[in-house]
Amino acid sequence: MLQSEVLEPDQLAFEVEIARLIAETVDLEFAPEQIDPLAPLFGDGLGLDSIDLLEIALAISQTYGFSLRSDDPDNRRIFASLRAFAAHIAQHRTK
Repeated sequence: MLQSEVLEPDQLAFEVEIARLIAETVDLEFAPEQIDPLAPLFGDGLGLDSIDLLEIALAISQTYGFSLRSDDPDNRRIFASLRAFAAHIAQHRTK
């Protein structure tokens, strides 16, 4: 998704919802609204690690009714940013 691309209000709201879920799950020390939607979730971006990913995957499964798989060949794309992650969840959710 290009930075200049305009998101629909419901897409933006869902990004914030996912940011809140991440923040609550891993106890971020800043507000979910401060997460840059285009920054990487892991490493130099948000700084999440593999333990955080396990906790987030469980929360996603419980909240949205589908499982994230560690062997998914698209994981690099799925977890590239909050925006990519939210889009993946929106596409696959069952709840």
